[in-house]
Amino acid sequence: MTNYPWSDLTPVRTDARVEYKGALRDFERRRYVDAAERLEWILGQPVDHRHGLGDVRELLARAYYHSARLDLAESTARAVMSDQPTNGYAAMLLARTLQRQGRAEEAKAPAALAAALGVTAD
Repeated sequence: MTNYPWSDLTPVRTDARVEYKGALRDFERRRYVDAAERLEWILGQPVDHRHGLGDVRELLARAYYHSARLDLAESTARAVMSDQPTNGYAAMLLARTLQRQGRAEEAKAPAALAAALGVTAD
């Protein structure tokens, strides 16, 4: 493997829309850690409003879940649900995260909420 002088450079990020599209591509390619890094960058940017960031945080929770960073998946799913209490997908994701952590009893409430909202884990 050749080591190029620019291979250790941090990517320059300037546009949240470009980064979100890149995160979606990374997620589709199952590059969950890369997707999470892009989404974390987006959430770290100063914004005048919170419109649209629910989708960013939901995708971030999914990326954390699929990369087995369950503590981060849990806290991010809880944050999504705090802002969007009727987000059935976030409730289902929280339930599955808790189940993977061996917390089946705690997972019952978000699983029931997800089911009530019409979201099931298929």
